[in-house]
Amino acid sequence: MRIRSALAAAAILTLAAACGSGGGGGESSSAPNEPVKINFLSLAWQKESLAANKQLVDEWNKANPKIQVTYVQGSWDNVNDQLVTQFAGGTAPDVIHNDSPALAGFSSDGYLLDLKDKLPAELKNDIPQAAWDTVTFDDGKGNQGVYGVPFLQESQVIIANKKLLDASGVRVPTPDNPWTWDEFSAAAKKMTKGGNFGVAWPMKSPVNKTLNLALNFGGTFFQTADGKTTVKVGPEEREVLQRIHDQLYKDKSADPAALGQGTADPLPAFYKGKFALLPAGVYLRQQVAEQAPEGFEWVTLPAPKGTSAQQGAVSQTLSIAQESKHPDEAMKFIAFFLNGQNQAKLAKGDWLLPTSQTAAADPAMTTKENGWDVATASAKNLVVAPFLKVNGFDEWKSKVATPVLQEYFGNKITIDQAAQKLVEDGNKVLERYQR
Repeated sequence: MRIRSALAAAAILTLAAACGSGGGGGESSSAPNEPVKINFLSLAWQKESLAANKQLVDEWNKANPKIQVTYVQGSWDNVNDQLVTQFAGGTAPDVIHNDSPALAGFSSDGYLLDLKDKLPAELKNDIPQAAWDTVTFDDGKGNQGVYGVPFLQESQVIIANKKLLDASGVRVPTPDNPWTWDEFSAAAKKMTKGGNFGVAWPMKSPVNKTLNLALNFGGTFFQTADGKTTVKVGPEEREVLQRIHDQLYKDKSADPAALGQGTADPLPAFYKGKFALLPAGVYLRQQVAEQAPEGFEWVTLPAPKGTSAQQGAVSQTLSIAQESKHPDEAMKFIAFFLNGQNQAKLAKGDWLLPTSQTAAADPAMTTKENGWDVATASAKNLVVAPFLKVNGFDEWKSKVATPVLQEYFGNKITIDQAAQKLVEDGNKVLERYQR
């Protein structure tokens, strides 16, 4: 869902060791008169997020002596490989933190519990349907099931150097009146001067960013007909790709030094004024807030819009293992953990957007400080990312789309060549998942 810290992964226990010592869903049965024991796998890694997660578990355990939750630390870097082993061995945690793209495979394999009949009304009604759509999948038998509770989402915003933005004299966009892509390009050109650039596009991992923004113009990259899914790169899909490419090579308003970098890598140059605008996920605001040099002023701007302001949404989720011996108690814990008040704490700790409408109205989520007002407002533009429903997407992303888009943004191939590779090589990948 976003770039994870390798250092954070090194500092935590492996999931296999953690769950093996405490027992998974298959080992969490309780003796008579003893409390029900539930294992909760958390992938929180940022300091504030870790603290919020552990605090909520402690609160639950103090208030519910008959249902005790054990906090198990996992890592985004290896969680899905570890879960495959856990599921096969019958030792999966009862409550599983993951993100929505991972749920499709696990649900079709029968490893996750369908929650649609277990969701408390208060929890279900507090989360918009667009978020529930990200966790709704076919169970492989033609039935639609809900395989997780979505609670945190990421949107794309623009982090701007306030001094350079103000000096340019361009209109400052607002959530109600964002820049069009044409205005965004014009602003970037106006801020390009004196060897400095208007914008930077770090494209080491280009797929999620470009595919989510492609929805601005209705670009979905996949189409399904007669039960078969194929890759699609038509005019709608090309819009954002071409506009970013134009900033790099036609307008020359985008810093070429950032191209091969990860999302956070351009920040030192950003602080030095080497470029004015940095499109990024909302979570990057944390590093700017914590690391920017004293006196550096920055603001959060909404992402540009095309024919719409829609962006693709991926959710962080909590699921229940199919093999859990205590699914009802696990759901009670999830309903507590993800109530509106607690979602606000989790979102603040992770610098992401809560799905809870109650949480989104929390003053902590609407303050102007660190751009929370703009970030939270962007949630209204999130819709289910079409690629979430594509079986084989992960392989297409890693083996086809990432290298092809890197070549295209590196100006080594044309957009026609990129489109041809994405479609032809991509369909070969998808074929293997549809036999």
